[in-house]
Amino acid sequence: VVLLHSILAKIYYLCPSMTHQTHTFSNGLRLVCVPHSSQVVYCGYYIKAGTRDELSHEEGLAHFCEHMSFKGTAKRSARNIINSLEQYGGDLNAFTTKETTVYHAAILSKHVYKAVEVLTDMVFNSVYPQKEIAKEVEVICDEIESYNDSPSELIYDYFEQELFGSAALGHNILGKAENVRQFTTADAQRFTQRMYQPSNMVFFVYGDIDFKRLVQQLDKLTSAFPEATPYLQKDALLPTDISKTTGVEGTQKVIKRNTHQCHVMIGAKSFSVYNKQRVVLYLLNNILGGPGMNARFSIALREKRGLVYSVDSSMVCYSDVGVWSVYFGCDPHDLKKCINLVKKEMQRLCDTMLTPKQIASAKQQLKGQIAVSCDSRESFALDFSKAYLYFNEMKSIDDLFAEIDAITPQEIMNVSREIFDPNRLFTLILE
Repeated sequence: VVLLHSILAKIYYLCPSMTHQTHTFSNGLRLVCVPHSSQVVYCGYYIKAGTRDELSHEEGLAHFCEHMSFKGTAKRSARNIINSLEQYGGDLNAFTTKETTVYHAAILSKHVYKAVEVLTDMVFNSVYPQKEIAKEVEVICDEIESYNDSPSELIYDYFEQELFGSAALGHNILGKAENVRQFTTADAQRFTQRMYQPSNMVFFVYGDIDFKRLVQQLDKLTSAFPEATPYLQKDALLPTDISKTTGVEGTQKVIKRNTHQCHVMIGAKSFSVYNKQRVVLYLLNNILGGPGMNARFSIALREKRGLVYSVDSSMVCYSDVGVWSVYFGCDPHDLKKCINLVKKEMQRLCDTMLTPKQIASAKQQLKGQIAVSCDSRESFALDFSKAYLYFNEMKSIDDLFAEIDAITPQEIMNVSREIFDPNRLFTLILE
């Protein structure tokens, strides 16, 4: 079981231009299948249930339930679950985010229906045995401590905690050890009964599979659930949806961690997954701190001055808000210089419009990166299923490229001025 903490921008598009099949069951479960001739099939449940769905006393419970779903169902022991797909050379995994939990598998196509049955059993029939909890709690606590030992990862959680304050979106995905040690079978059952409803999830498949047979299998496996309407969010389509301030905007905070380096994050709230301006920010983010070594932050801090090993900017899009941020680690005596250089690059985009040549080059680079990233079939499967979970539709790579091509230099400048407003930027330093 793994926890994925992605700092990559996700735009929620189906990458290749290809046909797909969908079906909605009477209980609200949505099925999306993208055919592929490979003998390996990727499939799983994408559930709109994550950290932000926890109550105030439940911090860490979504991730806890993800772990415990591997520890036994009404008909399978933890050992049976482990062996169920591994005996065929398959892989069974899961991860938790602020808004979702995902259970997924990779397996040879001739065994895919076994994977569908095992995944469904785990999601809907887990019993969360107390005797297994006693063992798994310490595994989760070790994961928490391991994460606490990595300030370059931990700072992302600290940053969102500061941005979102007491709201559940500010919860740490892993939770706190003292909380996790108190969770019981009843806690896990309460959360999953509340959130693990067919109408709140998508089952996805990428590979060679008999779609009609899959529909029949899932219909039978989930028939115990009553008719329901899928949970679809339709009210977050405003031109701008940057949420209200929480008091940290325009400020700087220092947290003492006795680290060798200073770890720094600068950023602000940004656009939700439903806001079309997120695509403009996607391009802007890639110009400043994308994976290319020619990104402006990298040129300014590393290539020209050798002040940092790496500097990356990222964006995360939630249902009703987003976060844009830039992270770097540096020697303490270079701290002020690095912060000033980062802010100088931001200000350049606020003050100076990109030339036609600059924006054309930026678009070409981003589209190439997207095309290359689509070559990872597992990542592709997870991306298109998330798109379907949020939008209930599929878009092709051509649609995304058309949106990128339509971005103007003026839009880049407008978004820069909105996100990089000094009165909105928050700076967090671990030292």
